[in-house]
Amino acid sequence: MSRRALRVARSFMPEGADGGLFPIDRRQLRVAGVDEAGRGPLAGPVAVAAVVLDPRRRIRGLDDSKKLSHAQREDLYPRIVERALAWHVELVPVEEIDRLNILQATLEGMRRCVLALGEHAQLARIDGNMLPRSLPCMAEAIVGGDALEPAIMAASILAKVSRDRLMCQLHEEFPVYGFHEHKGYATPAHLAALASHGPCVHHRRSFAPVRQAAGEQVPAPAEAVHPGDLALA
Repeated sequence: MSRRALRVARSFMPEGADGGLFPIDRRQLRVAGVDEAGRGPLAGPVAVAAVVLDPRRRIRGLDDSKKLSHAQREDLYPRIVERALAWHVELVPVEEIDRLNILQATLEGMRRCVLALGEHAQLARIDGNMLPRSLPCMAEAIVGGDALEPAIMAASILAKVSRDRLMCQLHEEFPVYGFHEHKGYATPAHLAALASHGPCVHHRRSFAPVRQAAGEQVPAPAEAVHPGDLALA
């Protein structure tokens, strides 16, 4: 990378994939950048995205989604979708987060994303310091990868925009929580709403603030909206 060398925390290669008389030149591989959005919130799914960029179709303005404004992310989203060689967004639901824990649910979402790309992904570069198990290709965990690897930047934008859009739609179902403003994070307004109304079906029961509020009254939905019915594009 131009800004500084990638910090590879951990790498994985299938047996026999490297070494021997003809070692693999990773610079020639199709890189799938993988990142997530929404590990910390008290409500909603965790969104994971994987993107294989097309080197012939440059996308200007890519950066870590946290450094971009809402308008910049919304502008980049359709350009990434149109110009990427392959992309996939996986929404891991609250039920799975509570069953597996948030870390394992995120890793499972990453595994599904890479699998969904099929043969387009030859090397997965994953933001962070851990790798999912049973990946179908070589992989590297890169600390701070969303600020270094363009494919990871693109994935972080798709994940963030997809999740934010979903949380805005869930706000229509449960407006008392203000999901459209805080996107499920533990803001003072969200915690106050939890204390007043208790958790709804989209809250993560395995998270301590939600468990503490679980004895409160659960409000009825204004109009049922289910993640499977929500469009990401």
